[in-house]
Amino acid sequence: MMVTEETLTSKEQIFYTIEQVASRTGFTKRTLRYYEEVGLLPPTDRTEGNYRRYSEADIQRLERIKNLRDLLGFSLTDIRELLEVEDERGQIKVAYRHETEDLAKVAQLDRADELIRVQIHLIEQKLAGLEQMRATLVANLERHELKRKELLTHI
Repeated sequence: MMVTEETLTSKEQIFYTIEQVASRTGFTKRTLRYYEEVGLLPPTDRTEGNYRRYSEADIQRLERIKNLRDLLGFSLTDIRELLEVEDERGQIKVAYRHETEDLAKVAQLDRADELIRVQIHLIEQKLAGLEQMRATLVANLERHELKRKELLTHI
């Protein structure tokens, strides 16, 4: 994305306006505000005039939300849960790097594994639903094939 005069900078960090983020992600400004309101997107930084400023990390999170929603069909509730778990796993990763005691590191690994299991469970639920949908469609095709053969034997 081209940096324009609307792009705000602060200490080498580039921030984008809501219009720029909407254009880049394909979300409407209303959707961006809503995602912040419901906790999918952390509260954005603000200018002195109280305008939202989005970082590259915010844009990456929005792209993740878009993929989970559009490509994988997760609900906003599921997305929020997945992102909260990812956020906590990120915090554990940072804490693990700074931890010096082996028992504390083991406890952090245990917690990270619990969180991974939560994510796997959500994915397995989605897969089960998709498999059920697939099985229904395959059964429809099989019924249609039987009906087709039956109809063609009468010709």
